[in-house]
Amino acid sequence: MTKLNKLREKLAAADLEAILIYDELSMRYFTELHISDGALLITARSAHILTDFRYEEAAEKCAPQNFKITITKERTKYISDILSNEKISIIGFEGDALTFADYKDLSDKLDNIEFVDVGDLIHELRSIKSPSEIEAIKCSQEITDLAFAELLKRIKTDMTEIEVAAELDYLMRRFGSEGAAFETIAVSGDASSLPHGVPRSCKLKRGFLTLDFGSKFNGYCSDMTRTLIIGKADKELKDLYNKVLEAQSSALEFITAGVDCSDADKVARDIIDSDPRYKDTFGHSLGHSVGLFIHESPSLSKRCKGRLLECGNVITVEPGIYIKGKYGCRIEDMVLIREGDVYNFTKSKKDLIEIY
Repeated sequence: MTKLNKLREKLAAADLEAILIYDELSMRYFTELHISDGALLITARSAHILTDFRYEEAAEKCAPQNFKITITKERTKYISDILSNEKISIIGFEGDALTFADYKDLSDKLDNIEFVDVGDLIHELRSIKSPSEIEAIKCSQEITDLAFAELLKRIKTDMTEIEVAAELDYLMRRFGSEGAAFETIAVSGDASSLPHGVPRSCKLKRGFLTLDFGSKFNGYCSDMTRTLIIGKADKELKDLYNKVLEAQSSALEFITAGVDCSDADKVARDIIDSDPRYKDTFGHSLGHSVGLFIHESPSLSKRCKGRLLECGNVITVEPGIYIKGKYGCRIEDMVLIREGDVYNFTKSKKDLIEIY
C-alpha cells in the first residue's frame, strides 16, 4: 500500500475528508520532493502539490504521478476551489506545523470549512519505515561510521572542540552525506557533562570527549554517539564508561517488537541508578526515533508508558551519565525493530579509546 493510500485510510478512520500539509518533512515524506515553500492538499479523490516557480521543474521531474502540480500565487483560492468542487466541508491540518497567521488566513478566507487538528496522525504514519526508508537510513549510518573511523586517524590532543566538530562534518560530506543531521557535538573535560554541549574554541581537555553526530542520505538521518578519553583513563573514568556501556548493552538485548517503550528506558535507568555513585545522573530518555527528522516518534521514555515498539521503528539507544561540572559520558547506537530481533545500524566499536 502506498503512503498516500495509508494516509487516506487514516483520514477516513478519523472522519476527515481531506488534509492540508505544510510541514516540509511531511511534504517530502509523501512526495520525495524537498520543497521549502509549498503545501499539499490531499482528498479522497485527488492529491495536489502547491508551490512556486522555484520548484516547478523539480516537481515535474520527481513528483509521484498521482499528484497534480500547481504553480499559483493564490493558493487559498485554489484550495477553496478544490474543496468546493469535491463538496468537502471539513479538513485536517497539522497543528504543530501550521502557524497561527496561516491558520487565521485560511479560516478567515474559508469560513465555510471546518478545520480539525489531526494531532499525531502523520507522525504515526512516519514512525513505521518502509524498505526504501530503511535503506536510506542504513546508508546514512554507514557514512557516519566511516567518518568516525577516519576521525580516529586524524584527531590530535592539540585540536579544539570546534576543529573536531568541523572535521566530522567535513568527513561526513566527503563520504557522501547531504549534510549534518543536527549540530555536531564535540565537548571535552568538564563540558562533557552537558548532554547537548556546544563545541568551544578551547583545546581538548583531559578526560571524556563526547562526540554526538549524524549524517543525511536521501533526506534520512543517522545518529551516533561515541565517548573517547583524552589522555589516560583512570579507574574513575573506566568505571563510569563501563557502567554506561553495561546499561546500553542490557537495553539493546531487551528491546524487541512488542516491548513497552517505558520498560526499555527502565532497564537502562535501573542499571545506572543501582550504583550510588551515579544515581539520578541519567537525566534524559533512553532514545528517540529517527527518520526524515532527527527526533521522531516514538521515544524510549517513561513518558511513553503503554506505547509498544513495532516492526519498522528506527530508534536510538543512548544512555548516559552526567556529573554536573565534572564530566559526562554517552554511548549511542541506532537500531531497527524487526520481527523477533533488532538490527543495529551502528558498526563502530565501543571499546574505550584513549587519545594521547
